[in-house]
Amino acid sequence: MEKEIWDLLISKAKEVRNPKVISPFIEGGQVGAAILTKAGNIYTGVCIDTASTLGICAERNAIHTMITNGESKIDKIVCIDSSGRAGSPCGACRELIMQLDKDSKNIEILQNEETYEVITMEELMPDWWGYSRFE
Repeated sequence: MEKEIWDLLISKAKEVRNPKVISPFIEGGQVGAAILTKAGNIYTGVCIDTASTLGICAERNAIHTMITNGESKIDKIVCIDSSGRAGSPCGACRELIMQLDKDSKNIEILQNEETYEVITMEELMPDWWGYSRFE
């Protein structure tokens, strides 16, 4: 069952990837992300890169859509990078993910779509500064 969930998230993240130039200042779609919420819903997003650094990563794009739809608890994340492989969220994404919920440390992130290697947010952020604010 676990493999099927990861395969679905991989598929959704790859499906939204659509690299394109939007304007002389904006490119998007090189990276795709899919998140599975604790409620069982899947949200996707793509990266949007701008000339003025006001872009957004695929993970944060998916998280914003999740929040827009009234959810805030994530179970699993898949990010497919510009080379078409699974990877870890950047530092800004890690911070947003950790700040969502006191249990964000347990969110699983796929590292390798061939071996289904997974890492938790706690492993990515072992000494995260914000735990005490949830007390």
